[in-house]
Amino acid sequence: RHTGFIYAPPQAVRLFHEGRFVGPFVYGLNYQLDRDTLQRIYTVDHSKIYPIRFLCRSEAYRFWGLIEMDVRLFCAARGGTLFLLGTDRMGRDMFSRLAIGSRISLTIGFVGVAISFLLGIVIGGLAGYYGGWVDSIVQRVIEVLRSFPVLPLWMALSAALPVTWSPLWIYFGITLILGLLDWTGLARAVRSKLFALREEDFATAAQLMGASPSRIIGRHLLPSFTSHLIASATLSIPAMILGETALSFLGLGLKPPITSWGVLLSEAQNINVVALYPWLMLPVVPVIVTVLTFNFLGDGLRDAADPYK
Repeated sequence: RHTGFIYAPPQAVRLFHEGRFVGPFVYGLNYQLDRDTLQRIYTVDHSKIYPIRFLCRSEAYRFWGLIEMDVRLFCAARGGTLFLLGTDRMGRDMFSRLAIGSRISLTIGFVGVAISFLLGIVIGGLAGYYGGWVDSIVQRVIEVLRSFPVLPLWMALSAALPVTWSPLWIYFGITLILGLLDWTGLARAVRSKLFALREEDFATAAQLMGASPSRIIGRHLLPSFTSHLIASATLSIPAMILGETALSFLGLGLKPPITSWGVLLSEAQNINVVALYPWLMLPVVPVIVTVLTFNFLGDGLRDAADPYK
């Protein structure tokens, strides 16, 4: 946090100074206060050169909250600043906040998909293997859940979380909400696959040998379309990330001091702030890149797992 550099613009990384190669560095920043608009106006000071240091030592911190370290990947020279993506209204470096926010946004995506993946396999497997009244109950529950619009349902459940909860409990609550409402599609896919596979000879042979239903489902039926399950799970990750981003942007998800991409975007809701400090919209870039990456990866896995191609 740099209280002397509120809403500082991004500093460009340069390699040459006055035609001479000096390595990666940034120029210093000077600012003055506009007395009419009370806006800080920053100018580049070409007389101040701050080389970028790599693997430099700084104050101790815990990497991922587990490993105590005092080495950073890169930092500015002593007495200088390095704002690759600018700063916010409190002088906090946006690049650092984006990196920290990626941990929350990505873990919500992975943990939420893990919850929905487990529920979809278990519930869909029971419906597809047993059929009958079990399948009827599961299908009615799925139809009820899918009859609600997804985003309003997320918003209603997120708003129902107690305001007295700590940010950590809110994080777990949002993850559970996203995971518990996303299993229906996978459950239907698993059900339809098991309906076709449970009559195959290998499944009948396992049943005649005395294998339990859980063993037949887990050891014989599910491995037959594992690649399809992996592709479906990969395609579900972007929806989880977008869900957390949307809820936090609307003020119904995570809140400070927890940092996520949605929390960072919520600070850019004021059109005047965005017009004056457009770098506050930069958190939308990793969201788009991550969503497209997982979509392309999921499409590739799905095509590779297609037995008819």
